[in-house]
Amino acid sequence: MPTYREIADGVRARHGRTVQTCWIAHVKELNSLPVRLAHNRIDPSRRTKLCPYWARPLIEESMRRLGML
Repeated sequence: MPTYREIADGVRARHGRTVQTCWIAHVKELNSLPVRLAHNRIDPSRRTKLCPYWARPLIEESMRRLGML
């Protein structure tokens, strides 16, 4: 399974945009992929930083290219 860095590097290389790892985790969760709980997460029941609307298609495209979706 590709790493978050590989996904972020794919987005940066193809679109010139930087994405946060919390956005990648949110997109994985939206696509029913397994996500582990971060050790520094304040509240395990909710997210503080959701993926913005413009970043989701870019992250999903990178995930498709890497064979995750």
